[in-house]
Amino acid sequence: MLEIVRILMDYEKDPAGVEEMPQFNWELKSDKRGVVQKAYQLQIAENRDFDTPVYDSGVTESCESAHIRPLHVELKSAVNYGVRVRVWAGAGDVLHAALAECEESAWCEGSFVTALLSSEEWEAPFVSAESAPACLEESKGTLVRGSFSVGSGLKEAYAFTTALGLYHFYLNGEKVGEDEMTPGWTSYRRHLLYQTYDVTRCLREGVNTAGAMVGAGWYKGVMGLTRSRNNYGDQTAFAMQLVLRYEDGREETVCTGDSWEGADAPVVFSEIYHGETYDASLELPGWCGADRTAADHTAGGWHAVETVPFDTSVLHAQGGARVRVIDRIPAKEVFVTPKGETVIDFGQNMAGRIRVTASGKKGDVIELRCFEILDTEGSVYLDNLRKARTTMKYIFGRDGEITYHPHFTYMGFRYALVVSYPGTPEAKVFTAETLHSGMEPAGEITCSNPLLNQLHHNYLWGLKGNFLDVPTDCPQRDERLGWTGDAQIFCRTACYLMNTYTFYKKWLWDLKADQTPEGGVPHVVPNIEEEHAEGNWLLKQGPHSASAWADAAVIVPWTMYLMYGDTAILERQYDSMRKWIEFMREHSEDYIWNYKLQLGDWVALDAEEGSFFGATPTDLTSTAYFAYSTGLFARIAGILKKDEAAEYEDLYGHIVKKFQDTFFDGNGSLKAQTQTAHIVALYFGLVPEGRTEQTVNGLKRLLDKEDGHLVTGFIGTPYFCHALSRNGCLKEAYDLLLKEDYPSWLYQVKMGATTIWEHWDGIKPDGTMWSPGMNSFNHYAYGAIGEWMYRVMAGIETDEAAFTGAGFKHAVIWPRMGGGLSYTDARHETIYGTIRVRWEMEGNRISLLADIPANTGAAIRLDRAQCVVEDDGLCFRLGDGYMEAEAGSGTYRIVFEI
Repeated sequence: MLEIVRILMDYEKDPAGVEEMPQFNWELKSDKRGVVQKAYQLQIAENRDFDTPVYDSGVTESCESAHIRPLHVELKSAVNYGVRVRVWAGAGDVLHAALAECEESAWCEGSFVTALLSSEEWEAPFVSAESAPACLEESKGTLVRGSFSVGSGLKEAYAFTTALGLYHFYLNGEKVGEDEMTPGWTSYRRHLLYQTYDVTRCLREGVNTAGAMVGAGWYKGVMGLTRSRNNYGDQTAFAMQLVLRYEDGREETVCTGDSWEGADAPVVFSEIYHGETYDASLELPGWCGADRTAADHTAGGWHAVETVPFDTSVLHAQGGARVRVIDRIPAKEVFVTPKGETVIDFGQNMAGRIRVTASGKKGDVIELRCFEILDTEGSVYLDNLRKARTTMKYIFGRDGEITYHPHFTYMGFRYALVVSYPGTPEAKVFTAETLHSGMEPAGEITCSNPLLNQLHHNYLWGLKGNFLDVPTDCPQRDERLGWTGDAQIFCRTACYLMNTYTFYKKWLWDLKADQTPEGGVPHVVPNIEEEHAEGNWLLKQGPHSASAWADAAVIVPWTMYLMYGDTAILERQYDSMRKWIEFMREHSEDYIWNYKLQLGDWVALDAEEGSFFGATPTDLTSTAYFAYSTGLFARIAGILKKDEAAEYEDLYGHIVKKFQDTFFDGNGSLKAQTQTAHIVALYFGLVPEGRTEQTVNGLKRLLDKEDGHLVTGFIGTPYFCHALSRNGCLKEAYDLLLKEDYPSWLYQVKMGATTIWEHWDGIKPDGTMWSPGMNSFNHYAYGAIGEWMYRVMAGIETDEAAFTGAGFKHAVIWPRMGGGLSYTDARHETIYGTIRVRWEMEGNRISLLADIPANTGAAIRLDRAQCVVEDDGLCFRLGDGYMEAEAGSGTYRIVFEI
């Protein structure tokens, strides 16, 4: 049976806040093999009977089921459009078959809600309950509210809301939507997002009340390496535009304005780093209820709001990947440390907040301080939080039971120190709520080695802890910034784990906006340090454009293209990529790139004592990335059919030659005898012709010198196993992955880690810790090994060699067995459906199961196969170290011997 499992618009299910005609992707499912789409029909309509669609593709003969964007369709603002699609498909050569010979699916339906499609349509002013000069130094919450009338016969209503700061939006006393930390963190000077909500069911005929609680957030709270306040502004404010549409065709617009009023919120303090204090005695019951009377307008400290000027041309609608509560984790236990401290253990390092349900008397206090790890004695360890207070505090306003969680902050933690509590705290009253951007899970691996299963868990939770609207470095200390290097090296792993397209698309938009006029790329995006470079030692010496970090401008869009097959992200970021390449060209000396302070192989173990900078020369690593990014950009220009593709291919050749002439000696060996120097030369394809084996042997010698351990940092680590397995050293790659003693990935696992550490020696074998000034225990960068586990160990790979293979339209299923594993079972949810690969080894016999989604194909490679025992109808031929067969969609079970 042929069916359409789901339809996505801009990679989201039923998105709200669409600013332009979305792209449509649909996923097919069939119980037959080799199924290919013959044709589709896509309709878009303002009503659900589709009798007068605004778009009808008709029966369109095409095998494409992804990246479909209808052209020349004029959408309207604030409309809930219905969408439906059906397809015709069959097995075999359907492209030359008659439509009548194909199987027809049922319609699959979805919807999307448009935003305000022109900035000129935005009418709502920003209103604030704060006033100078107090607001300059305060981070307290405020309330704003306003009343309006709804007539009879309301058909639909849409709210468009945002804030300078963070906000919760209420209608008639109820919070609207499940979003948290809205409007998110962007480069506020250039982009501010607003959220779109269908609020039809929240309204009633007659008087209604809209309101918001607003907090400081990233906008004006203490943030950044310099811990500066008021980075984007010094006054929080809220804006709402409400569109009411009636059955008789009338339309009304309700906006924030001078008639609104403001008051102090019970949130008396709230900041990202420091936590939140909530005084329930300051609550104003019914403050946003629909039935409040005019008499209470002056009660409880309500006053007129101020209008805050803001350039509304920078407003844009947020589509998907909104921050929400994703997981709820009950406390595992409450225990007392050797120092007598009462501690709650949730069993998992995470980012989020704690929800507590407790009873107390008026004036009682619940105060919890969140932290990551216990010290060597089993007591509370706070030093690595630096100046972040990470504290949630609740003051009872009445006798009785309450339930509370912080509103406008998040913390990185596994544990919480109970500073104050009315009575004896029990585990059952505490629940941790994780917060991160809402992204669909996309991958899973299990294997016969439980330590590797825990490693997969750890880098997945590293993502969960750091993909909170921005890909941050860490969620716990006074930093939590969008470091570009971390985001770049983890990007492909992230794509295997979750559907990150919308998340990275939004972040790349800010990267492009925050580039310098000359094309330099900030270390962090959003660039909150833009005006504070002189206040930090690192930024003062190198305010932007560190290789590997700034190369996110090219590598992340390229990775998005490979994983999702969408050229739109390449088109959108093309100018940004080109500016970065030209910046490097302009500031290089005879093709050697080493601009100002370079971070190099950050926190590598071969660094000098007390240094963060690895031993690999930065002119080598920087020039290697100059070549790599230029080579990728030349390919991108070719894919997009740009005239300058040949120019950048030529530039790439010059850089590679200069790299070889400069960093290899006359005997063909690398002058820099470090692991990372060899890794980047091999992985980036920079080794002189005929010298690959020599370079590989050099890397193996350096590995043997460290007794098989890595000493690499941020640049070398992500590519280490790839550099080995691509060059005939699969055993060495597995040996490296499976090392259990320090330093290694599994050392952290055996030390009880539940996420990835910032340092290989965050906790040393003797139990002591790395310097507390920079020692995060939730730092996903080294989790980039996940990419190798999916691509090599599990063997799920998109076909980079084929122009039409990107996005897993054509996959390469090529598991490389090893490491003493008896089985590996993995899946990855592509835009076309789920690819699953399971292999089992018994002696020299391998059983392989491969699931390939409908409307796609794959090359199935049997690594080191000597003979195929069961081919399941496939025709295998001899390849380079493997046997290969081309397969259409379906499930295949193959047995072979090595």
